[in-house]
Amino acid sequence: MIKLIGAIIIIVATTWTGFEAARNFSERPKQLRALRSALQSLEAEIMYSHTPLHEAARRLAVQLSKPLSTFFEAFGKKLTDTETTVKEAWETSLKEVWKKTALKQGEFEIMKQFGETLGRHDRFSQQKHIMLTLSHLEREEADAIDRQAKYEKMVKSLGFLSGLLLIILLF
Repeated sequence: MIKLIGAIIIIVATTWTGFEAARNFSERPKQLRALRSALQSLEAEIMYSHTPLHEAARRLAVQLSKPLSTFFEAFGKKLTDTETTVKEAWETSLKEVWKKTALKQGEFEIMKQFGETLGRHDRFSQQKHIMLTLSHLEREEADAIDRQAKYEKMVKSLGFLSGLLLIILLF
């Protein structure tokens, strides 16, 4: 009886671990889509509404879900509450929130590079930088979807099968 309970606990734990590991594969494309949408909204705010950057960031924070909302909220706060440049506020906010996302280093570099150009150019140059960033993120999203299709199911199965292997080895 105790062996059976132990076996069930092992299967549940390893399966749960597999599903948690697979969650990153499904979260990454969602977060990239949300990030692209946020940048498109930022473009609209800059180009058509002429909204100040700190206000645009606050509006985006309200529209988005966590962890991206946390990023834009922190960015907007840093712009209004501290004496800092747009680049520094962007980079600091990115670093604070990045570990909470499912996004990878490549996306971090793209966003960091975008932050270096943010607020430095006229509206039309800024629009070009946003479009460039969007195209880079689109490429990353295609890669994320490809990885999700390849690995998500495998990681889930691996969690369950490793539990079975562990049970066989132990009992």
